[in-house]
Amino acid sequence: MKFRSLATTLTLAAALVGTAVTAPPVLAAENPYERGPAPTTSSIEASRGPFATATTTVPSTVTGFGGGTIYYPTTTTAGTFGAVAISPGFTGRQSSISWLGPRLASQGFVVITIDTNSIYDQPDSRGTQLLAALDYLTQRSTVRTRIDAGRLGVMGHSMGGGGSLRAASRRPALQAAIPLTGWHTDKTWGEVQVPTLVVGADEDSIAPVASHSEPFYTSLSASLDKAYLELRNASHSAPNTSNTTIAKYSISWLKRFIDNDTRYEQFLCPAPAPNLQIAEYRDTCPHS
Repeated sequence: MKFRSLATTLTLAAALVGTAVTAPPVLAAENPYERGPAPTTSSIEASRGPFATATTTVPSTVTGFGGGTIYYPTTTTAGTFGAVAISPGFTGRQSSISWLGPRLASQGFVVITIDTNSIYDQPDSRGTQLLAALDYLTQRSTVRTRIDAGRLGVMGHSMGGGGSLRAASRRPALQAAIPLTGWHTDKTWGEVQVPTLVVGADEDSIAPVASHSEPFYTSLSASLDKAYLELRNASHSAPNTSNTTIAKYSISWLKRFIDNDTRYEQFLCPAPAPNLQIAEYRDTCPHS
């Protein structure tokens, strides 16, 4: 005896009662910006994520910033990706923050690490250059078709971190900002509307948390999605070498706010307790 398919059976049944059969609706993905498998602690602490990556060089002759390197997922079947621009600090070059390029790109972002027009550029200039780098990525780069221009973020170390705050204040459409042991003479950032993760270091003598990262964080609006991560036994240069704690929480923040991927909320809320790597963590949980 042969069995009829479910569709055939339903059609016959409908014919008998004189009613039409309607196929079940195709449900849209709950979040069309999710990229990659469900995260685990191991996956966000790993030196590489699930996406294979490639690089392309941006020449120093480019307009608006000093050139750089673009890191991007090689897949062409996963949809477009959010993008992040990252600035080095005072006298630093992109090599000082280059470890973040493949680490973030392999988690599903297009990343540009930039050189600045001058190694002596101040934070506000670095902020302008971060925005120029994002505009280059989305409008002129060879990978522009891989990027969702509505899902962008900025990061930076030291004066580059101060620059990321200035970039966020100037472009509220950004989705995330992460100053890493940031330095800036401006201590009040109440105008910032971009979800911001402030990363400080408890042994930072160049940008001490008491006069930089902490006031940056507390000056941000109480209604803003924001967090403060203070690294334990860490100096101002902690972001210049591969750092699992920085990577773990940066990935989670970028995924949560650039990709709106609530699967990463578990790593941010409730706020992590102090441990061997974290001296202090504050967060405005739950996130909006």
